[in-house]
Amino acid sequence: MNVITYNPNVLGGKPIIKGTRISVDFILELLASGMTPEEIHGEYPKLTRKVLQEVFNFAAQNIKRADFIPAK
Repeated sequence: MNVITYNPNVLGGKPIIKGTRISVDFILELLASGMTPEEIHGEYPKLTRKVLQEVFNFAAQNIKRADFIPAK
């Protein structure tokens, strides 16, 4: 299930959920703020548990490929 896409004309080309203007980083920020997957789905019905799992997988794969600068 590939639900994440890019469009240079939507949100500056950020990765988004297909058929929405909801970005992956926005979803991760919701989770980081303490919202549960159920609360997120309640606010954004297109964000099912399967879609959220795809967001987690996407984030994990991109973190593996990223170069990080250690914090000082």
